[in-house]
Amino acid sequence: MADIKIGRMVIGSNQTNCYFLYREGEPQTVVIDPADQGANIYGALQKNGFIVAGILLTHGHFDHIWGLDALRNAANAAAEADGRDPVSVYACEAERELLKNPRMNVSEQAGRACSTYADIYVKDGQELELAGIKIRVIATPGHTEGGCCYYMEEAGILIAGDTLFQESVGRTDFPTGSMSTLVHSVQDKLFVLPDDTKVYPGHGDSTTIGHEKRYNPFCAIAD
Repeated sequence: MADIKIGRMVIGSNQTNCYFLYREGEPQTVVIDPADQGANIYGALQKNGFIVAGILLTHGHFDHIWGLDALRNAANAAAEADGRDPVSVYACEAERELLKNPRMNVSEQAGRACSTYADIYVKDGQELELAGIKIRVIATPGHTEGGCCYYMEEAGILIAGDTLFQESVGRTDFPTGSMSTLVHSVQDKLFVLPDDTKVYPGHGDSTTIGHEKRYNPFCAIAD
């Protein structure tokens, strides 16, 4: 079976990482956190021969969802034209209210109110299979109540959203945030993964679980 690959587009004023997962040599891809300019995201993927098989949200803040509806619409128009099933958007079930509420998702304050939704709401531990890739949902509340990460055990890849950054964590001063909850999520849910797991955050550069266990000042675990 072909290796799982990950690509990245850095989008918007907040420099949000929009990722896409695919198997090497295969056309189907899974998009994670379409930060903005959804039509442009779709166009770039299409230009490179990719077909959107699904869209995952790590959480519902404006800088991760502004491009969602345009990407979903473009992907579904192409799916309908090709006779394929509609493309679904996935998010953790506890994020439903934040996604639809422009005040809670901070889009209103950011100057472009956005109310949106996921087609399928998932639970902690749920296994998805999209584009031939097995993806485990890990609920990691703290940055938001319904924040989650996506783990691809086969490839040793964790898409962490704004839960865990390189030597940092997500802010918790927005609606539904809690620092104590976030630290517990990282320590109890993420630091149990293998140390060599590659962590791809919502902003900034990648890191590893082992590095964060040793050097993250917010939630490092002493040797």
